[in-house]
Amino acid sequence: MSYQSAILRYLDPGEALGEALFGLIMALTFSVGARIVTSVGEPNPRALILTAIGCNVAWGVIDATLFVFGGLFHRSQRARFFRVLKSARSEEEALDAIREEFALEDEPLSVVREDHARLQRSILALSVHAAPRSVHLRRRDLVPAFFVFALVAFTGLPGVVPFLLVDDFDLALGLSNIVLVSLLFIVGFWWGHYTDVRPWIVGVTVMLLGLSMVFVAVALGG
Repeated sequence: MSYQSAILRYLDPGEALGEALFGLIMALTFSVGARIVTSVGEPNPRALILTAIGCNVAWGVIDATLFVFGGLFHRSQRARFFRVLKSARSEEEALDAIREEFALEDEPLSVVREDHARLQRSILALSVHAAPRSVHLRRRDLVPAFFVFALVAFTGLPGVVPFLLVDDFDLALGLSNIVLVSLLFIVGFWWGHYTDVRPWIVGVTVMLLGLSMVFVAVALGG
């Protein structure tokens, strides 16, 4: 199993894209911001490398933790919904709750009204004969959380390599920015295969969007 397929076994492509972009934007914020900082002082490549890695690792831990709690909250919310559904005073009240919880209006497909009703009644029939499970932390929560951590913490590491191979700080900084911007495009291009849009268009869009967020973060002192 490839690394990519392993990630997508546990994470939605959109989630994987978001975490990878977060890691790259964090790294780019440091490298772009370093140009401003070093213009008024002596450059310190070691401090820049350690700060960038440390920040990405720290946010990787934070994002992974929030991912686990988000999953627990979502399952708890659904369990509560099905318990409330079983205590509905009438079938119509239960169907109203299902329509609100499982609305198809925002889905990218046209569904006839009769099929809406069939789906809602099927969910109601299933909930009548099923018992909500207790919600607890599972191994399946920890594995995707690890991938979230890895995507945020390590995606920006290729941007550190130029500082390890090139002695000239300005050249290494320029190469680092090129590597990270290229990765923005590559990540967007890869994600584009899971959309209805041409991958190269998604790649360019993600790259430009990522750069704009980096410049906003730097301008605001982030």
